[in-house]
Amino acid sequence: MSEDLTAVARFLFEAGTLKSSARTGWWMAGVRNAETVAEHSWRTALIATIVAKLEGADPARAAFLAVWHDSQETRTGDVNHLGKKYAGTVDPRDVTADQVAGMPEALAEAVKDLIAEYEAKESPEAVCARDADKLECLIQGIEYRAQGYENAQRWIDNSRGRLTTRTANTLADTVLETGSLDWLRAAFGEKQP
Repeated sequence: MSEDLTAVARFLFEAGTLKSSARTGWWMAGVRNAETVAEHSWRTALIATIVAKLEGADPARAAFLAVWHDSQETRTGDVNHLGKKYAGTVDPRDVTADQVAGMPEALAEAVKDLIAEYEAKESPEAVCARDADKLECLIQGIEYRAQGYENAQRWIDNSRGRLTTRTANTLADTVLETGSLDWLRAAFGEKQP
């Protein structure tokens, strides 16, 4: 007899809501069609693999942490930093415990442990995943600034100032010196400006 996976199926539908949940902080920068939480988490996971590999941490574990880092926002929404001043902060571990209730115990415990590791900010992989979260915001800010949203500079500066690893700091400096379409010019063999 197989395990009841109803709670897992429900969570998968719940997780899908992040594909249409906009990141709200960008509204203050004037961005009309901000990226979604899912879009942010995807690139954060890619960045986490890079930072972790170059820092000597486990890239797969860092990416795993990054993929799940905002999963609680299906229930809380993406509350920006200003909103947290008034709404208070909900412990992501508590939200996760509710989300995984009814799942097979091994799965529920694995997810709860994962979120606890990310929130503890102690393992090398959690540090890399958290830096990846900030780097992704910095990169997104650069892209929005290139689209004419000059107020995105605040997010670029804030994210840059919150990085902790050597690799993330070096990568941030490099990203800041690179045009958001330099990758396309390089792919076509064009001269860089």
